[in-house]
Amino acid sequence: MSNHNQKLTTSWGAPVGDNQNSVTAGSRGPTLIQDVHLLEKLAHFNRERIPERVVHAKGAGAHGYFEVTNDLSKYTKADFLSEVGKRTPMFIRFSTVAGELGSADTVRDPRGFSVKFYTEEGNYDLVGNNTPVFFIRDAIKFPDFIHTQKRDPQTHLKNPTAVWDFWSLSPESLHQVTTLMSDRGIPATFRHMHGFGSHTFKWVNAEGEGVWVKYHFKTEQGVKNLDVNLAAKLAGENPDYHTQDLFNAIENGDFPAWKLCVQIMPLEDADTYRFDPFDVTKVWSQKDYPLIEVGRMVLNRNPENYFAEVEQATFSPGTLVPGIDVSPDKMLQGRLFAYHDAHRYRVGANHQMLPINRAKNEVNNYQRDGAMRFDNNGGGSVYYEPNSFGGPKETPENQQHSLPVTGVTGSVAYDHNDHYTQPGDLYRLLTEEERTRLVANIVDAMKPVEKEEIKLRQISHFYKADPEYGTRIAEGLGLKVPSQEVLS
Repeated sequence: MSNHNQKLTTSWGAPVGDNQNSVTAGSRGPTLIQDVHLLEKLAHFNRERIPERVVHAKGAGAHGYFEVTNDLSKYTKADFLSEVGKRTPMFIRFSTVAGELGSADTVRDPRGFSVKFYTEEGNYDLVGNNTPVFFIRDAIKFPDFIHTQKRDPQTHLKNPTAVWDFWSLSPESLHQVTTLMSDRGIPATFRHMHGFGSHTFKWVNAEGEGVWVKYHFKTEQGVKNLDVNLAAKLAGENPDYHTQDLFNAIENGDFPAWKLCVQIMPLEDADTYRFDPFDVTKVWSQKDYPLIEVGRMVLNRNPENYFAEVEQATFSPGTLVPGIDVSPDKMLQGRLFAYHDAHRYRVGANHQMLPINRAKNEVNNYQRDGAMRFDNNGGGSVYYEPNSFGGPKETPENQQHSLPVTGVTGSVAYDHNDHYTQPGDLYRLLTEEERTRLVANIVDAMKPVEKEEIKLRQISHFYKADPEYGTRIAEGLGLKVPSQEVLS
């Protein structure tokens, strides 16, 4: 018996606003890559006939809940944020970025901070890091960047020359490099670090009004970091130190918690703010856009089976729910495709059906077949849309919020290219002891670089951020700060 009131949903359970028309820039297009429903349909279809993560391979996870503590429904119609006291079950995966599945937890690396909220309107994934910025700001550079973090194809060893060559030729990386090389580059545990959505997203309220938003998870355990020598010792003695710590804390009833806050920017401010607010190598000043509390995340249950829950968990910033939308952030736009596609390759076309990934509400769509389809595959119900047989239908009220776009097609960079002010500000915020450790960490990391030209080019970036910063690193490497011609 068909249910004529069924809503058509994505594979993650969110309602579909329009299943007849792609999201385009105006009536003639071109089609926008942010149409995650289109990408999901096409990519799933490609795999209807029928390995370790490339990045973030080593990780640990836990279950918990998110509880709303502040009513922000004037900014978003997202159901799980709709009322104070509302609790939503969630799952989190922490990870390192560059190492393989058997690598050490205590290396200097960003930490992945990926949260899956099992809301009543489908799953919502916030796929972030423990840093508010990233190394690059356009997804087209991502495969090249990650190649530099992986193993040299000839020696099969990590390659500091490649790392610093890429960074020195990509000055937008300086803000994240400064963060990574600071004390926060090696957290004491997963519990003692903040988490960030990093990208700019859009919230939309019930009236259809939007704001730009950034997410900040503030650890209630306090920020603690590891001394480099202790971290190196632990990497040898207990390479699973962070995994063990998280499991034991929860097992012993010491449930870690984070306060979720957001920064909110009116849509029109994006055109006049002193940095491009969609550039993921930049932060918004909290003086301009102060943190507003949203709720609290508590981790209170360990996985029963690591493979089923942690290894097979799949996250994507394109796993969205009504009331939460994307921004023109070029890095985010690429991730909307790349993450879902990585999971279709790694776990399979039906990864959203696995218990750890499956939405808590009913999922209704016309995706069929594919490897490892383990439900009734839609049974004998109608398998295409539009149809005359009462199959699930789109709900126009759930269309993506519109975003005006203008311009001529082309490979165009961001308008704002100040890569030095914010890293310089970060350097000047550090205490003298923190600066000394930062400089020592960078000098140690750059010593193995084979070409002096790469070292000098990178020093010039540090110098442009802050003359003292560049000078101290040059001295540590036994080099002179490049001449003014190189610096200009």
